[in-house]
Amino acid sequence: MITRWMSGATVALTIATALPASTALPTAASTGLPAVGSAALSETLPTAASARGAALGWRPCPGEKSELECADLAVPLDWDEPDGRKITLRLGRLPATGTAEGSVLIAYGGPGGPGIATTQAHAEIWANLRTRMNVVTWDTRGYGEQFGGRSDGLPCVWTRVPYPEFPADDADFGRLSDTNRGYAQACRHGDPEFFAHMSSADHARDMEAIRQALGEEGLNFYGASYAGLYAQAYARLFPARVRTMVLDGTVNHSEADWLKEVGESARDNQAAMRRFFDWCDDEDTCPLGDAARDWRRLLAKAERAPIAARRVEASYGAQDLRSFALGLARAGEEQWPALGRAVQDALRGDASGFAPPRGARYPDLTTPVTECLDWPRFRDRAETAAALTRLRRIAPDTGAAFTLAAGALACVGWPVETTNPPKPLPSGLPPLLGAGAWVESAMTARVVRQVPGSVTIRHEGPGHTLYPFNDCARDHIDRYLTDRRTPPRNTVC
Repeated sequence: MITRWMSGATVALTIATALPASTALPTAASTGLPAVGSAALSETLPTAASARGAALGWRPCPGEKSELECADLAVPLDWDEPDGRKITLRLGRLPATGTAEGSVLIAYGGPGGPGIATTQAHAEIWANLRTRMNVVTWDTRGYGEQFGGRSDGLPCVWTRVPYPEFPADDADFGRLSDTNRGYAQACRHGDPEFFAHMSSADHARDMEAIRQALGEEGLNFYGASYAGLYAQAYARLFPARVRTMVLDGTVNHSEADWLKEVGESARDNQAAMRRFFDWCDDEDTCPLGDAARDWRRLLAKAERAPIAARRVEASYGAQDLRSFALGLARAGEEQWPALGRAVQDALRGDASGFAPPRGARYPDLTTPVTECLDWPRFRDRAETAAALTRLRRIAPDTGAAFTLAAGALACVGWPVETTNPPKPLPSGLPPLLGAGAWVESAMTARVVRQVPGSVTIRHEGPGHTLYPFNDCARDHIDRYLTDRRTPPRNTVC
């Protein structure tokens, strides 16, 4: 449920892998990998026939006019059944332009961002890294043609639906559960087994199969946006195989108390709204008198009755306004004048200024197939009410907006249990590198600070992820991925 960092078919960045390309493909006897949890590694990794012993047959990607090469890799659908049903992952590679020292695996968040199409469209951002590394990507399992992906897809028509309202009573909670189950069944009925194996941990195990097929002894991973959850899952499953790992503009999925992390996110969002208030109070062109007071007047008005947005023939309650306003506040000074005007106009009775310029009229999300396997759920209405009360105490101006509490409402009643819940990172990992702009840098820092020696690059401004747009951050990230050198603490780009 993390916003994509590029438009159209492109989305937020991730991943990398690097050791000499001449490294021999590991065998069952030579890997030396530890057990994963209480199960033997052979229960979670591909067999020699499926990945470890098979060299990838790289070839020009069909229909591509770039240097991108493609290969296919068969992996188990269910990693607990390695000899069972297989699915095919499509991989893409931009070969190194200099002497290849290894491979860099990249993924583009979403979830469901098409690795091959996005890499082909934006190959130039990898130019410096390619002087020493092959750049490898893949289309994640399940997200097929509708997302522009070429790996085997779940037979599902993903839809966008407005974020649910927090239920007012037990009957509302029951209706929410039934509504969500209906959305889920539309994607589940065609292939229930596939539907149940699309968590970030499943993607992480696919990453390990790719690492082995590439013949790399360690994984360097650049993970941005939602693909940072694949990174965190990989670190938990295969800590001994992490060489370097970058998390760029991602969410903390490594806090056992998920509602604690939700509270931290709410604090970050409140700070973002405070930036707008401070700007508005110091800016003569802002139409508001006391920005915080006027905003809270508007919320109180919308709590009593939704406010019409005449231009788009919609009406917005307080939850809608919090989401829209926070999006504008996080976008920085370029959007702050529009936010001030929108608040002023809504106080006068027309909330059209909050309506998106195109697309959906309400804050919305895509059918959360992966997300609902990754995130805990509210058990009953009392738990949702307690969470909402706490979040509005922590963040009176933004509440649950842009937190996982809002997204988790869409998973109430989901027909498959959470299979990849948040957990702390294990000990023994090498230093990680985080990166992010406002809000995102704080979330990412809460992940990497669990690992001694880790650093987070901050950008004191708006944006989603840094690598595609920030030359300073890209230089630090490339240096880390190749030479394992982290930048100084408190680096600002």
